[in-house]
Amino acid sequence: MKEVVVLSGKGGTGKTSIVASLASLAKSKVMVDCDVDAADLYLLLKPVAQENHEFWSGQKAVITQDRCTECGLCRELCRFEAINDRFVVDPVSCEGCGFCYNICPVDAITMSESLSGHWFVSQTRYGPLVHARLGIAQENSGKLVALVRQEAKQIAEVQGLSYIISDGPPGIGCPVISSISGVDLVLIVTEPTLSGMHDLERVIGVCHHFAVPVIVGINKYDINEDNSHQIEHYCHSQKIEIAARIPFDNVVTEALVQGLPVVEYSQNTVAHEIARLWRAVAEYLS
Repeated sequence: MKEVVVLSGKGGTGKTSIVASLASLAKSKVMVDCDVDAADLYLLLKPVAQENHEFWSGQKAVITQDRCTECGLCRELCRFEAINDRFVVDPVSCEGCGFCYNICPVDAITMSESLSGHWFVSQTRYGPLVHARLGIAQENSGKLVALVRQEAKQIAEVQGLSYIISDGPPGIGCPVISSISGVDLVLIVTEPTLSGMHDLERVIGVCHHFAVPVIVGINKYDINEDNSHQIEHYCHSQKIEIAARIPFDNVVTEALVQGLPVVEYSQNTVAHEIARLWRAVAEYLS
């Protein structure tokens, strides 16, 4: 199978809306929502969960009350103020650094593994979807991204699917690096704003560092055509293909309100450009 991940240097570029449309256009694929910190692809794909798994990662401190002498050393040295005056650890404030565990004079503190979230294997009318949800204030999202990607690969192998299409996280951090490692293609969705242009360059730099091929789609290109031309010039200088120029249209919002990918809601210019974008992706992967 071939794996493509859709990224954006910043949030709000329309990445997830485009991924939902790709789910409608592509055949023989499994979908993955790698944006585990703020997963929302399921809102458009309307999955029915078939498997629900716990995700355990990281550690939290736990004080054994029977052994604690309440000397106060852990409270004094905890820089996160995670231990209250009753010597109970707040699991939200605890960063799992283990410092209190190492300095407790009576070994009353243990480090226990933390339930960080859940991951799901679901079925949609577009095919299988692997997605996840981190708990409040939980971290290690890069590890969870790797887990859902691995599950999607197993599904693709068992079912003989041709594509893995991933909705990646925004930015350039650990979850992004975990999303792009070993993929066949990165599709970057950007917009012609100053922040969009700046973050596009950053995420292209990350992809180049890991030697991952890139193509770019400009969303809402007509809100500032001068900036769109600058994006095109930059991409051409980096020998990166501009796969689509999607215009701004309120029909996208109307489709979201109806809970539909825009390519199913209306056959207008936006839908035609997204279809052109998928043809460019499929042609590159072939």
